[in-house]
Amino acid sequence: MFDIDGTLIESCDFDADCYSEAIKNVTGHELNTDWASYKNITDAGILDEFISEHDLTDQRDFLHKNVKESFVQLVQAHLEVSPAREVDGAIDFLRQLQLRTDVEVAIATGGWEETARIKLHSAGFDISGLAFASSSDAIERTKVMQLSESRCSNTLFISKTYFGDGVWDKQASENLSYNFILVGNKLLHSKQIDNFQSPEAALIHLGM
Repeated sequence: MFDIDGTLIESCDFDADCYSEAIKNVTGHELNTDWASYKNITDAGILDEFISEHDLTDQRDFLHKNVKESFVQLVQAHLEVSPAREVDGAIDFLRQLQLRTDVEVAIATGGWEETARIKLHSAGFDISGLAFASSSDAIERTKVMQLSESRCSNTLFISKTYFGDGVWDKQASENLSYNFILVGNKLLHSKQIDNFQSPEAALIHLGM
């Protein structure tokens, strides 16, 4: 199972900028971008906390709809000028896994579905046929992961592994008893890869 931003796609910086700008455009308030301060580090979860902090709960549905629409527009505009880039080797690694009969590939992202799919398409990923869940489905990252797992064609697993780049990915994996493989170097972890240019390194961590 894979996260998207910072794991499959080099998108963390522009995604965060577009998200913050969308919230400012719709509400007029600045967003605190210290992500570690939030309980649920997902697009929907962060927005919910922001809404509560600014006493805007009576406008929740309106704000979710309009912030998401603004966010989608900003991401699309950015990608038209600067298409998303895969984390090196990610597309080929996903294809390699999909060809195996002993692996079920799934995606679980803390982003909203609309922007997640736009970014994946821009970077050249084909995720047709893959189990997919996002914060459009649930606010909590663990629930997003559980939903993605439940949408797999095979749900009898010998082991479960999540590839992610953030401490929240590691924490969610631990909460669900998933193996965790860190992509990048944002934190310390025993199982870590810089990218997917050497598939063998990732496969070793998968026990293959």
